[in-house]
Amino acid sequence: MLKALIIILMLAVIVSLFSGLFFLIRDGGKTNRVVNSLAIRVALSVLLLAVILLSLWQGSLTLHPTP
Repeated sequence: MLKALIIILMLAVIVSLFSGLFFLIRDGGKTNRVVNSLAIRVALSVLLLAVILLSLWQGSLTLHPTP
């Protein structure tokens, strides 16, 4: 369940990135849609980082470093 949430958040960040690119090309920077897309992308990225750090802290997600 946790890994699915992380994947969904990552996909949402990517969708927001490409929507910002689409708005930049289509509007030419004349509207605020690019700024709104950037704000959403930053918020999703912070949420993704918080979910990952919280799950690492709780032990739900473990790291497996290679030697």
